[in-house]
Amino acid sequence: MNDPKLNSLLKWGIRNSENAREDPTSQSDPKAERDGSQGLDQETIAALFGGPSDADRMKDAMAAIISPQVDLDNKLIAFDNFEQLIENLDNANNMQPLCLWMPLVDQLDNPEGRLRAMAAWCIATAVQNNEKSQERCLAIGAIPRLVQMALHDDVQQARKKAVFALSSEIRNYPPALSAAIQELPQEYGDQSKIEAGDMDAIDNIIGKLRESYSTMEVKS
Repeated sequence: MNDPKLNSLLKWGIRNSENAREDPTSQSDPKAERDGSQGLDQETIAALFGGPSDADRMKDAMAAIISPQVDLDNKLIAFDNFEQLIENLDNANNMQPLCLWMPLVDQLDNPEGRLRAMAAWCIATAVQNNEKSQERCLAIGAIPRLVQMALHDDVQQARKKAVFALSSEIRNYPPALSAAIQELPQEYGDQSKIEAGDMDAIDNIIGKLRESYSTMEVKS
């Protein structure tokens, strides 16, 4: 049995069966309440009681984000929920099998600046210290769009989040660093002299990008 949720459910069932036999309250007072869900994570509880899984919530959030019937406020709420979900490494890595990378990256071109900013923020969260997601971000072609956004977006918050996403993507992942430098103007660095593990050089690149938006007039 290799499914961790099934393993967790099995252990939970055994543990609660043993507790029921050992707990005198459960035998003397059938109405006594015990917290049977204690020790289960939310994903396993959802599997046990039929509630939505994190994968379901991620898909539902993205469906709201891309739906023309959902208003801006609710799209932003959906984006916030999505970002919180992919803070979990397993959920971030599930974005590929759930086919969520492409619709997320497409939001970098959304006419609404706040949605562009949220898309970049979610990318930053997904790739941070996560080579599997860094690889997917590179493969799907997000880096050129993030660079253009970091350099030219007219919404300061969108630029800020794009720089954050680039910073997370290129650290300790040489292919992404090479791709980013190819897209950046020459003043940002010589690809032949910068390595992905050279934090000072990378900090210099990110510092210049931050300077490019720090003097912008704030626009939402």
